[in-house]
Amino acid sequence: MEKFFKLKERGTTVRNEVIGGITTFLAMAYILAVNPGMLGETGMGFGPVFTATAISAAIACLCMAFMANLPVALASGMGLNAFFTYTVVFGMGCSWQFALTAVLIEGILFILLSLFGVREAIINSIPATMKKAVAVGIGLFICLIGLTNAGITVGKDLGTVIGFVNFDVSSALVAIIGLFITIALYVLNIPGAVLLGIIITTLIGIPFGVTTIPQDFKVFSLPEAPHFFAFEWSNVFTLKFFIVFFTFLFTDLFDTIGTLMGVTQQANLVDKEGNIPNVKGALMADAVGTVAGACLGTSTVTSYVESSAGVAAGARTGLASVVTAGLFIVALFFTDLFAIIPSAATAPALIFVGYLMMKPVMQIDFEDPTEGIPAFITIMTMPFAYSISKGIALGVIAFVFCKIFGRKLKDIPVVTWVLGVIFVAYFIFEAVK
Repeated sequence: MEKFFKLKERGTTVRNEVIGGITTFLAMAYILAVNPGMLGETGMGFGPVFTATAISAAIACLCMAFMANLPVALASGMGLNAFFTYTVVFGMGCSWQFALTAVLIEGILFILLSLFGVREAIINSIPATMKKAVAVGIGLFICLIGLTNAGITVGKDLGTVIGFVNFDVSSALVAIIGLFITIALYVLNIPGAVLLGIIITTLIGIPFGVTTIPQDFKVFSLPEAPHFFAFEWSNVFTLKFFIVFFTFLFTDLFDTIGTLMGVTQQANLVDKEGNIPNVKGALMADAVGTVAGACLGTSTVTSYVESSAGVAAGARTGLASVVTAGLFIVALFFTDLFAIIPSAATAPALIFVGYLMMKPVMQIDFEDPTEGIPAFITIMTMPFAYSISKGIALGVIAFVFCKIFGRKLKDIPVVTWVLGVIFVAYFIFEAVK
């Protein structure tokens, strides 16, 4: 284990990896309830999608562990599952089998792009300053997810664009209490502070009615069979299929790239140029997970920003991903047990991670506007647009724009030029489609 995962080299222990893997799982376990509920609206069925979600996540996490040795967990992506359900099936009138076929082909293409180093080249072409900005932007993005999940941040009900509730909402109050508990545990240097925070907050939520135990609660239950190879090939060569396929492809590509950059920056696993170790294996894990997920009957599998909660708890190697994978398999038989952990209990971990991921901002040269402005655009876009991919896209466009007018054309790598053009074309395509 030591020889393969290089625990000492990365300054970690088996205990830290186990705690980190558990923390990551708890922070992202909501997907086991949300994804089947969302895709189930298409007629797929809650049980089969639940099984597909858990198994594909476990497969992808194991691939990440053994192909990349990184503490990054994967599962069916939020946003992509909403596009699958509400845009492709309900909005465009397509079958869920049609959508699964687009996911499958996207995954196969990702495997080819990863094998030939195309995705790796894209990551390496993003300037070092931008990589730091991506980490900070993701920190704010995941913080906003935590605030929203707990009902702390709302908009319409307050008559403002965005704001905090008055903490008369039980979930918000429990999350705030949990946040202060997490902070106290972290400041006191108590091992597993983030994980302990989740557990304690779950217990605190019981008297507040936030943590609920249903009357038909079952400790143990057998999983249902997933939808195996439920594809529809008749409409593959249509414009509609291309639009669906391209949207899945673009969003997943840059969400994954952004997540990998942000989490590895936080874990201090990157080299001096900000390059990610074993990045080809990490990208391959994402691609294999997507293909496996499509074959089992779930939407695109992607890297999870919630992995940063595990990193905050001490995870530094793929051993944490093995632990997370194991818990996804265990969850197949203990659905109700994991389902009682409320969003208010995982929210403090996500909010606190926002602090931990702010550190790279100190390394950004804001005195140089050709470096500082693109970084700001990236950081600002991710939480406000609620999109990692759009943050990267607008940041790269801003980088090229600022370097051109700053007469620093030599600072723009060839691949970054290409990305800038692609991103501009993408936004034009989005505007006219």
